[in-house]
Formats: sequence, C-alpha cells, structure tokens
Amino acid sequence: MIAAPAATLLGTFLEIVAPWRDVFPQRRTYRRAVRQAVGSLLCLGRRCLSRIIWTNGGQHRSWSAEYFLHSRCHWEPQALFQAILTRARPLCRGRLVGVAVDDTRVHKTGRCIPQAAYHRDPLSPPFHVNLIRAVRFLQASVLVPLHTRAPRYTRAVPIRFEEVSCVKKPSRTADAAARIAYQAASRIHNLSTRFVTMAHALRADLDTAGGARQTLVLAVDGSFCNRTCLRAEIPRTAVIGRTRKDAKLCRPAPVGSRRIYDVIKFTPEQVRQNDTIPWHTTTVCYGGARRPIRYKELTDLRWQGGAGRRALRLFVVAPTPYRKRKSGKMYYRQPAYLLTTDRHSRPRALLQIYVDRWQIEVNHREEKDTLGVGQAQLWNATAVPKQPALAVAAYSALLLAALLAFGADRGAAYAALPKWRRHAHRPSCLDLITLLRKEVVDHPDLIREFDFAPTDHGLTHAAAA
Repeated sequence: MIAAPAATLLGTFLEIVAPWRDVFPQRRTYRRAVRQAVGSLLCLGRRCLSRIIWTNGGQHRSWSAEYFLHSRCHWEPQALFQAILTRARPLCRGRLVGVAVDDTRVHKTGRCIPQAAYHRDPLSPPFHVNLIRAVRFLQASVLVPLHTRAPRYTRAVPIRFEEVSCVKKPSRTADAAARIAYQAASRIHNLSTRFVTMAHALRADLDTAGGARQTLVLAVDGSFCNRTCLRAEIPRTAVIGRTRKDAKLCRPAPVGSRRIYDVIKFTPEQVRQNDTIPWHTTTVCYGGARRPIRYKELTDLRWQGGAGRRALRLFVVAPTPYRKRKSGKMYYRQPAYLLTTDRHSRPRALLQIYVDRWQIEVNHREEKDTLGVGQAQLWNATAVPKQPALAVAAYSALLLAALLAFGADRGAAYAALPKWRRHAHRPSCLDLITLLRKEVVDHPDLIREFDFAPTDHGLTHAAAA
C-alpha cells in the first residue's frame, strides 16, 4: 500500500486560496494576487510593493500591472476571507463561535492619501498624547479553540479587514451648511455603525460557511460597549465587552408599574463590593494552562443609557494574582466588568471567549511588525484599502494552513528552536514564514503555475531593494 504524501505548508496554503479564482474577474489577475500574497509573506525588510515584485522574480518585467491589480481591477477585498472562514469553521465545534473585533491604525506618511488622518497614538504615554497620521481599519478574527482537549493557546485567524476612515472635518472658514453636513455624516459613518454593519456581514458569512446553527459571539473592548452596538438586533449573534465600572445599571421595573426601569440604580463596582452577592469559581485556559478565576454574575439587567430596554448580563471578574518571577512579589490585575447580550450560555464559555480576545492583539502585532501591513506605497483611493486586505488575507491563510497541515503543536516540520525559546509549544509567525520560504525552494512545482521564480526567489535581492 502506497502511503499518502505528507502535507506541506505551501500546498495547504494554495488549497485554501484556490477559491480566490471566483473573487477576481480573470485568471491572470487571480494568479497575480496569489503571487503578491506569497511575496508579501516571503519578502525581507520593508514590505513595499517593489520589494514584493522583486521577491516574486518580476524585477525585469513591467510593474504597472502589479499596481493596477489594486487601483483598476474590480474585486471585493472582503470576499477573500470567505474561503478562510469556510475552512476554519469546522475547527470551532461548539455551539458558540467566538470572534474578536477591534480597530487598528496603519501608519501612513503621504499627504495625498484621502483616507489618512491624524489619530491618537495608542502607544503614547498617558501623560502626553501623541498624534500619528494613519488609516484606520476594523478587523475581525475567529477564535479557534485549540484548548478543548488539551491546555493550549487559542489561535486567532483574521476573517475581516475593512477600512473605516473618519469623516473629514470641515475647515474653520467653512459655512454652516458644511458643518451641518459633517455632523450628519459623523452620526452615520463612525466606528460603531461600521461595527454593526460588519456584524451583519459576519453573521451572513458564517451561515454561508455552514454555521447557521451556531451562535456568533463578538468579543469587543470598551469602545464598542455603547448604545449603537448593544441595541443592534442581529439574529443568532451576541456581544460581550468590557464596560465602565461606574455604568448605571438597574433591574426592570416591578410588574404592574408604569415604569420601564427600576428606580434603584447600581454600578458594576458596587456589585463587586457587595458581599451579599456570592463569588463563583470556574476554570479558563490562558497562558498555556487551565487556571481558576472568580466571578460574580447578575442576569436580567437594564442599562438605560446604553442598551435601553434590551436585557443584559453582567460578569464581574476578580483580579487575578500573578508574579513576574517565581521569587518576585505578587501583582494584581484590575478587575474586569463585562456586559453581554447572551443570557443563556454557560458563564465558562463566555468568559473563555473574552479571555481569548487578546489574540487579536497578537494579530495586530504580527501584521505590522512581522509582515509590514500598510507599508506598500500606494495613494490611490481604491488601492489603499485593498492591498492591506490582501496581505492580511495571506497572513490568515498561512495561520490556517499551519493548523490544517501540522496541528496546533510545534512539531518536527519546523526549524529547531534557539536556546531562549526552547520551551515554546506554539509555532510563531516567523516559524511559519521560515518554513514557507524553505518549501518554496524545495517544491517549485507547487507554485510554478503562478509564474513564481523559486530557484532564485529574490529574497536576497529584495532586502537590498
């Protein structure tokens, strides 16, 4: 009996992106998109489009078609993620499918980029706010629960990456009509309304991927815990997010009263300090192990200024003690106050999804620092949101290909670990890129149809470009 050939990272990656043929209008544009996607992963140094072209071996050909792929070719960038969600959904076997949603800013220096604006730098110190010129994106990542059978890290796989620019503020000399139009546009085109639009699209994508019977749980931070996001009625979709400790909550009015909300108001901080409300204990997986956490739970609540008449559920999570060193002093994190629109799921499942939300921050770090998303020098209004979405889709397909080909653990297929990482169990993004570079050279037949040059794949030349 002939044994089946071993799965490769490159072969699995190409299988995942094969449905992209239906996204692009022509086969040549599909081949060019896959070539750029692989080149954005293999490129060394700054990920500008010229280096990606050199990595692909196209430094002696005309480069205009590579730029026209984003500025003139008609294709929907969010459609690239449907094939990824279809392959990732079977890995989420539970009733709940957790999706982390957060916004991120991609640095831009060009003055002619229409979507670029000045934003607050999230890395600036609290005592001095710095400004950066950037383009804002809204990202959604499905949380693949790798810890269902063994204590492992959760892997967040991006399934959405949309540009959500701010409305341009009129100048000081603008007339009253321009200011009124700006205020009306700000109420329609803002981060919260774009989140609601994305939530409807994610629900439709999950149904298309075969998850019509599963509940979509969107894990968000405090910026999305507001009336626009919590009052949105989306079928089979719930939201869980961090709220303020001084939010005014209450119970519904007693039966027979003409009121809607009870007159007695309380805050999440008062719930934490109330000794008559008991603490419960459950275990969640984080840091590569199952750890106990304490929480309080209140159901059937109302938030008059936020969710309105919609019933909410409150979780107050106690601070978790930890040490930076085994012999160091004990530190305590701040307590977490979580509000969710899911009133029936088990607390452990919801708390686990919110703990796993941190993995989208890992996505942001790898996309910017390792893969250089947004470093391509494009100023066309159509091309600016497309090229980063293609790069993030390539990164997402790479993460999913590693899970499907080799599983969650770091096996023998990867390069040997250095001494300072000898206890690592999960392959990093650099581990995947290193393996992909090796397989491009070892298996040139897999990528020959995309007009790639694997024998001299331009990695050395691209670094000097």
